[in-house]
Amino acid sequence: MSLQTEIADYIASFVQKAPLDVQKLMKQATKNLAESEIAKKAPQAGQVLPNFTLANQTGEQVSLSSLLAKGPLIITFYRGGWCPYCNLELRAYQQILPEIKALGANLVAITPELPDASLSTTEKNELQFQVLTDTNADYAKSLDIVFALPEELRPIYSSFGIEVEQHNGEGQFGLPLAVTYVVAQDGTIASAFIDADYTKRQEPSDLLPVLKSLNN
Repeated sequence: MSLQTEIADYIASFVQKAPLDVQKLMKQATKNLAESEIAKKAPQAGQVLPNFTLANQTGEQVSLSSLLAKGPLIITFYRGGWCPYCNLELRAYQQILPEIKALGANLVAITPELPDASLSTTEKNELQFQVLTDTNADYAKSLDIVFALPEELRPIYSSFGIEVEQHNGEGQFGLPLAVTYVVAQDGTIASAFIDADYTKRQEPSDLLPVLKSLNN
């Protein structure tokens, strides 16, 4: 089953269960974010992605330069292990990880979640790739791909059992957009998916031809 099908199925289930006023508020917040044109500020294909050094789920420091020394890289940003769309996406990437590796590439996910939370996300989804903690979303902020969870949505998230501060740290409500990059070994972005709507995700298998092109 494709990631798009799984997302569509989840949305259909959510629409049936969630109160209409809640759905309206959430849709409006997404619309407002899209209209802010935040997605246009993010690094685009053809640009060089700035380096980072971030801790993985076991506390090891990992840099972009060290990852690229091994081959091309897929980087996907996710909001947190509490986000069902993110979990669907992470599992979809795990499913094609052997194909990514076979093309000489690697995959990492970047999240504002604290290491304990990212470790839980890794274990829950049985991920075999590195998940990097972007403390306070500082790296994502430097890329202009972060927005603050609107205050009107915070009690709604709490009613769903989602306490963002427990995942990100006290006072930290910054979340990344749905962003996935394919980065060539020279640091150039070969492919960029950027969307202000968190329910929209790139189909992981669509990135395999991009990786193949980097081998030519």
